Amino acid sequence: MDTTVEAKRYKRSRQRERILDTLRRTDSHPTAAWIYDELKRDFPDLSLGTVYRNLNILHDQGLVRVLQSGSTFDRFDADTSVHYHFVCQACGKVEDVAFPLPHDLDERASAMLGRVVTGHRLDFFGLCNPCSSAESADPVETGKL
Repeated sequence: MDTTVEAKRYKRSRQRERILDTLRRTDSHPTAAWIYDELKRDFPDLSLGTVYRNLNILHDQGLVRVLQSGSTFDRFDADTSVHYHFVCQACGKVEDVAFPLPHDLDERASAMLGRVVTGHRLDFFGLCNPCSSAESADPVETGKL
């Protein structure tokens, strides 16, 4: 059985190139709406739907990762190398985490499960430093009382 998948071909798009460039210039793991807001002044006819379609194409091409962290909106990352994320459960901020795992983790999981493992995802959840500080602050001082 031939498991080769032919790569989809897409026409060159100036908007798609700018979306990818915008993603590569930030480490904030933005939402499609943030990218839309960043590009709207340069592309007045740009729609949020166009941003989503181009992000899906970039994902199909393996140029961006879609981060689904349980929030309402997906976030996007142009760093497609193997790395992990920390997601703040209070403000939704997503940060890269350099967390070394065994290079053969997928193979070890395959052996343990008796199944073919083609990849994995690991996210850490908690409170970022600003949110952690705000939560531990005196409720009278912060007006939370």
